This record gives sequence, structure tokens and C-alpha cells, in this order.
Amino acid sequence: MNISLSGLHWEVKGYWPYVPEKEKSMETGQTLHGVTDWLPAKVPGGVHYDLFRAGLIENPYYGKNSLHCEWAENRWWMYRAGFPSVFNGCDLAKERVRLTFEGVDYEASIFFNDQLCAEHKGMYEPFSIDLTGRIREENKLVVLLKGIPQEMGQIGYTSRTFTQKSRFNYKWDFSTRLVNIGIWKDVVLEVPGQAELSDLHLDTGYYEETGRIYVSGQGQDYRNCRETPLWVRITAEDPGTRCSGDAELIREQGAGTAGRTAGKRDGISRTVPLCDGRFDTVLLVEDPLLWYPNGAGPQYLYRIRIELLEEKDGRENVLYQTERNTDIRSLKMVHNEKEHENALPYTFEVNGRKLYIKGVNMTPLDHIYGNVTKEQYGYMVSAMVNAGVNLVRVWGGGLIEKEEFYDLCDENGILIWQEFIQSSSGIDNKPSEQEEFLELLKKTAECAVREKRNHVSLAVYSGGNELMKAPDRPCGMENKNIAMLEEIVRRLDGRRAFLPTSASGPREFVTSEKGVSHDVHGSWRYEGNPGHYVLYGESDSLFHSEFGMDAASCEKSLKKFLPRASLHPTPMSQDPCWQHHGEWWGTYFRDCEMFGSIEKTPENLGLFTRCSQYMQGEGLRFILEADRRRAWQNSGTIIWQLNEPWPNASCTNLVDYYGETKTAYYQVKRAYEERHVSLDYRTLTYKKGENFCLPFYVSNSGEAFSGKVRILVRSLSGKVISEDSRRAEIPENRSIQAGITEGTVPEEALFFVTLYLEEEGRTLSENTYMFGTREKEVFAPLFKNTGRAELKSEKWETCRDGRQCVKATLTNTGDRAVLDAGIALAGNQYYLLGSDNDRVLFPGEERTFSFVLIPKKSGGFSESENYDGSEVPKLTVHWL
Repeated sequence: MNISLSGLHWEVKGYWPYVPEKEKSMETGQTLHGVTDWLPAKVPGGVHYDLFRAGLIENPYYGKNSLHCEWAENRWWMYRAGFPSVFNGCDLAKERVRLTFEGVDYEASIFFNDQLCAEHKGMYEPFSIDLTGRIREENKLVVLLKGIPQEMGQIGYTSRTFTQKSRFNYKWDFSTRLVNIGIWKDVVLEVPGQAELSDLHLDTGYYEETGRIYVSGQGQDYRNCRETPLWVRITAEDPGTRCSGDAELIREQGAGTAGRTAGKRDGISRTVPLCDGRFDTVLLVEDPLLWYPNGAGPQYLYRIRIELLEEKDGRENVLYQTERNTDIRSLKMVHNEKEHENALPYTFEVNGRKLYIKGVNMTPLDHIYGNVTKEQYGYMVSAMVNAGVNLVRVWGGGLIEKEEFYDLCDENGILIWQEFIQSSSGIDNKPSEQEEFLELLKKTAECAVREKRNHVSLAVYSGGNELMKAPDRPCGMENKNIAMLEEIVRRLDGRRAFLPTSASGPREFVTSEKGVSHDVHGSWRYEGNPGHYVLYGESDSLFHSEFGMDAASCEKSLKKFLPRASLHPTPMSQDPCWQHHGEWWGTYFRDCEMFGSIEKTPENLGLFTRCSQYMQGEGLRFILEADRRRAWQNSGTIIWQLNEPWPNASCTNLVDYYGETKTAYYQVKRAYEERHVSLDYRTLTYKKGENFCLPFYVSNSGEAFSGKVRILVRSLSGKVISEDSRRAEIPENRSIQAGITEGTVPEEALFFVTLYLEEEGRTLSENTYMFGTREKEVFAPLFKNTGRAELKSEKWETCRDGRQCVKATLTNTGDRAVLDAGIALAGNQYYLLGSDNDRVLFPGEERTFSFVLIPKKSGGFSESENYDGSEVPKLTVHWL
């Protein structure tokens, strides 16, 4: 039995450093007071949010308030709570009891009934205290947190890193300095009873149409006298329901789990003896129901019951049991086609079939990560599923996330690239080899592998982010630090791949030089016209595990955290609040170069954000399409980044802190669709009257089919300038050049090329590209005419999962095409995810989008937006 202590009445109090250890003044003998009174506290949580709720700090996410909150990290904080001996129906005084802290951030002393019980340092290593025989009628628990270590943020020396604390807290390009301190995971009373099972390891494989479920672990008998041998029985219940990978309707968090009731077949059971306290066995499953990544098939999960038992007097006595979910699938990494010399394997193969990686990088969801809720994780996973994502990289400068996130990835088919907690620092990027650090890293890594190895979604480990032996030269397995991590993975997991770092080289950053781009990072900005298209269109990278494109947040979000005086278009350097919320980024000059001068007035804020987001979508789309066109020489892309841990005025994220999607989110969704048609080009500008010759491609992640590609060239007014179509035989799981479209550049300042991929009259993919005939300010002619998107109709209904859905029809009532015509919500209590959104809409054209509304149930500083049923959702329309 496990009893969570999160529901206790927790309080927290701040002190100057060392004061709690001294208690009384040496000079006067008086009791030394704290810097705060006792305040209500949330556990799990973080001190900053408790201070905010008590009115002692202002919201650090607004304006420059975070600068006034840095004092909190430099104080010591004491948590306290109490509980009785009879608790949750259990008389703890009569039981074997362990007090387990799943995550304390960062250095703590633990007192139980006024006795010092433990000292601990580190975020990720759980630790336990034996309370057996120490329980009183009323019990007092005190946790003293001794400030934070003075670690480095993004700029510093990786070789001097000395902690396993999440470094993004100390300032990164997408965050501020707001260093969490608190109890960030649950505190649990564990009451094991007569015996228990621990160190469980579940893994699976699939060979020759037979599934294998590998189960091992440790058993412990706490009885004074063991009269009979102990056995372990493992039962796998066949999934009774299909977990659909179809993201047309966003699935409710947790709804993907297969039912526990056996379906068409009975469960499989095996009993093995416990030998020297250990057991290790394999269950064979004939013709199993397989687990697939999102978009490749269903996610069947088998329910595994593991029982520790004895037979006595002809009767079976179950001493302990636990249940877990697992899958059956094969997973390995194989070498790329046409790969470069000495390259590592980068192609993922699941159930014997190559899987093109359509990935995103995920940062922590909040600076105060202890307050992140399962529902917040659920929304992020839903956003991945909806966008066609099949892999998420959990970045090494962030967190080893809570178990809820990994469970949701299991249930929804999102593979995980798990990095250990190490990252580049700019000045030097060599991983630390200090003995004290290596010992701390070893403990963290061993705990992480033991905990995460049981998840079907876990696909590959990496030593950390951008670890280099020299500038632009990633570390390899020869590094002492990396070799230690590889040995831990091999010893404790054994069946998953390990990469030394991301990128894994031999060059760190994308380059036009041939033969050296294996797994690469970069770039994170639009490289200009035509430079952007030449660099990525000619790349020969094997894998692209981090790259991005920046854009401003939407006007609705900017108004939540920028003071009124800052609500206007601006370069970062000319407004301190914009600079504080994203100083590394800012697209003002880029967007003026492409769209013409944008006046720095409040009235132009919406215009500016839409221009900025269009360019992010345009830049990302080209990289994704260029890489995917080269499958299987290139085996995947992982976008930097899906989300952000605090509100940025401008950043490389697809979904902002408040859950609002940028235009690029839907461009990514289209680029990641199963069957996708794309245009290959090297510039956005052409001369009037010149001939163009543009190849077009079909990328297919599904079965082979016979299709047709239809090409329309249109003017800004929507007039059809030319039309063409080509038949194509599209092979299974491949990208091919399906043809070339040729024509003459029209006498227009702007023109559009739209590709339709069709099968038997049904449109499978549609993609529109905008080009111009001006050398500078290419898209400025867009504003010489008037375009307008209007909401023609909306149809509200209840989805089959019980949530609100809406179908919205937009129409263009103006005289020119509008870009990124789409739907958003006016209010704050819902997230909004659509089947499609943000499309080019020509004059007189109509489009219908379908959306699901997901109630917000967040923690921390965004709690004020949580769903309480009071808000009537209202649709808003945007366009450029």
C-alpha cells in the first residue's frame, strides 16, 4: 500500500541561510525568526508559487517581475506537515513503513518527530527513510531545503558543471532565471506488508510472429520465518480494446489505454521460483496484438500482473502483487541508405518496418515544474498526436519528466528520445569528468534507466545535449563521461540504443559541406532568401535532431504578460520587456524585410504577429519537406521546439506557454501527414516572364497507391494562370519525385502554386506556396489590396469523448488571397486543437475546420485560466 502525503496540510517558511541550524542568536539568546511567516504550501510544487499565492511576490511571468523574485532562490525553506498513526485506514504503528521522497529540489535535510533522519542532494534520485517502530500517535515531518546550488545557465562551462539540477532554470534562450526550489514530486508512505517486489524490468520483442514479454525483478520477504519457497507468477491479459492511432479527434487523456478485461483470447500466465531473491523469465505470445507509434498503427497495451506468492497446506497465498502496462513490439535502429562513412545507425525500425521520424523537442512545461498537472502533460501529448508527431526528444537541459508523461506517451504512441541531464554551455561544451559530478550523474542515470525502461514509448537514450570535444565536433563513446552512461544503459536496460549526444556528429551543425552531416543540429533562424532554401534543399544530413524557426507569440498571449506600453511591434533591443521575454529571438527586421516596413504602433501588433508566424511556418515547412524528400538517406526530423516553460514574446516554439498554437503548428501538421505532396524550390523570387521548372514530390508513410498530382498557379486575386496534372505510382513507405511543373512567371507581383494529391477523386494532401517577383520586400504587395476572412457558420456539438467540438466555416469576402486564415478562441478556459487551420484562402473560397475544445486544468501561475464552466467559448477569426 502506498499513501500519498500530497493531501496533507503543508506549510513552508523562509529563512536566511544557516539560520534554521543555529536557531538562536549567539549574542542575545533570542530565537531567530524567518524571512516569512508560515505559509500554505503545495506539495508537489515550488516555493515561488506559494509566495505568489501568499502575496509576497508578484506574478514573475508578467513584465520584468521575475527580476524581483530572485531573492527566493537564495533563502533556505522549511516545509512541515503532520499526520496521525491511523492514516487512510491503516494503523502505521503496527506496520513496516517507509517514507519515500520521489523528488526533492535540490539539497535537503529530513526531520521526523524532531530527529534528523536523512540528508539528500539531487533532483532525480528518490530516497527512502525507514519509519518502522518510529510512528507516534501524532507525527511531525519537516523538510529543510538549503537554497540552490550556483549552477550555470545556457552560457558557461559544461566541463565545470557540478550538479544534476535542471539548468534551463538558470536562464536559457527560451526562459528567464527563475530557479525552482521545493518538493517537486510526491511524498509517499510505503507500507509493503509481508513482502514486496522491486527493481522490476519489463521489456518486449517481436520475432517470427511471436511476441516476447521479458520480466525480471527482485523479491523481498519481511516475515521473520519463511517456511516455504516463494514463487513469482506473471500474467499478461490480452488487450480487449483497440487504441486508435487516428488523430482526427483528439483523444481524452488516458483514453488510449487498452481495457484490462481479456479480449478475444485468454491471458498468458507463467510461474517461476524466486532464486536468491531474484526472478527472470519470458512470456511467449503467439500472434500478438502489436503496439505501433502514432500514425503507424494502433497502440495495444497488455496489462501485466506480477504476484509474489507461496504455497502452504495446499493453498496459494499471495503476499504481494503489482500491475503494469506493457506492449509487444520490436524496436531497433538500422543504418541509413546512402549513408556517410563511419555513420551511426539513425533509422528507426518498428515491428520490422522503417519509421520516418516526425519529431518534436520538448522543454519542461513550466519553470515551477512541481505544479505541472497530468492534464497539462495530456494536452501536450494530444497536441503531438494531432500534429502527426511520432517521437519526442526529452532534452538534456531540462528534466527527466514525471511518470505521468511517459504513461501518456505509452498510451498514445509517442516514442521517446531520453537524454540524461547534461547540456552544452557555449564557452566550452565538454561533459564534466570531475569525480564528484560523475558519481552524481551515475546515480541519476541509474535511477532514470530503472524507472523509464519499463515504458514501451522509450526508444533511445542520449548522453546529453550538444556535448562536444571541440567546437562543432560532438563527443563520442571514447569520452569517460559518455562511456559511463553507455555502460549504465547496457547493464540496466540492454535492449535499447544509446547515442553519445545529440547531435552525434561528426559535425555538430548543419553545413553545406558534403559527407559530414550525420545527425546534425541547426539552424534556429530563417537563413534568408535564397540562402534558406539552398542550405536545406541541398543538405545531405542523415538525421536532423534539432532545428527551429522563431516567431512572435499571438496577440492574445502577448497581452497576458506584456505591459500595455510594450504592446506594439518592436525589435527586441528597443523594448526591455520584449527583451526580457525572448532576448535571443525577435523577428522584426526579418519580417520588415519580407513584408515591408511595419510601423511600431499598437494597431499593428496583430499584423506583426501574423507576419512573424507566417515566416516561421514557411521556414519550418521547407526544412521538413526537404529532409523528408530524401527518405531513407535522411531518416527523420525533430523540431526545436514544441513548447516553452514561460511566456516568450518571440521564440522557436509551436505552442506557447498558454497553450495557443502558432501558425507553424499547422504547417508542421501538414508536413507530417501520412501522404504529403511538396514543391521543391530554391528561391521565393522570380523575374516576370521567366520560365520556371519546379520538381514536386510525394512522401508516403503508408501503403503504395496510385494517385494524381494536380497543380494550380493562381494570382493574388485568385485568377487561375495555369493548371496541370500528373499521374504517379507512389511506392510504400517512400518519397519520390512525382514530376516537374513548368511554366512562365506571370506578370504579377505575387503568385501562388497549389499542389493537390488525389486518389480516386479524394484529396489526400494540399499545399500552397507563395512566390513574388520583387527582389526586396517580396510580400509587400499583399497589402495593396484588401483580403478578409469571415466566419460564415459554426456548428457546435458534443464529441464522442464528451467534450465540445465545433465545425467552423470561413470564407474570403475580399479581393485578394489571405494567408493563414484560421480560428482561435477569445477566452482562456480551453485549449483548441483542430483537424486543420491557418490556410491560404482565395477570394470567394470557403473552408471548414473541425476543432475539439479541451478544458484547461493547469497548475502554477496559469491556474487562473482553469476551466470552471463559467466561460461560453467564442470563436475569433484571424488572417494575414
